[in-house]
Amino acid sequence: MKRVIDYEPMTGITTTFEYDHASGTFTVGSIQDVGPLLERNKTLQLDTDYSKKGIKKDWWHYASIPNVIIEKWLNEDGINVYNKDHTKAVYKKLNDPAYKYLKTTTGFHMPKS
Repeated sequence: MKRVIDYEPMTGITTTFEYDHASGTFTVGSIQDVGPLLERNKTLQLDTDYSKKGIKKDWWHYASIPNVIIEKWLNEDGINVYNKDHTKAVYKKLNDPAYKYLKTTTGFHMPKS
């Protein structure tokens, strides 16, 4: 039986715990309602002026990544979005068509180093 063990209202993340009596193993999981964030990303992708204004001011809001995706990439691929040494791997993920919903722009960027 899956039980909720925590809810973080700031991030919207629910942490669950499930124990399998047959195998003696347990699973800790995270669930996050990412709908509002992804809708915002989609809206920003359509607003080409938003990207252009940012680039002119030396910043570019390239993506918004939900915490559950950050956790997934770390656990499954070893990619830490907070580690500057993983920057190329993060951009590679963001530029993959499978993750285009995370981008706030239709532009393309890949760091040189």
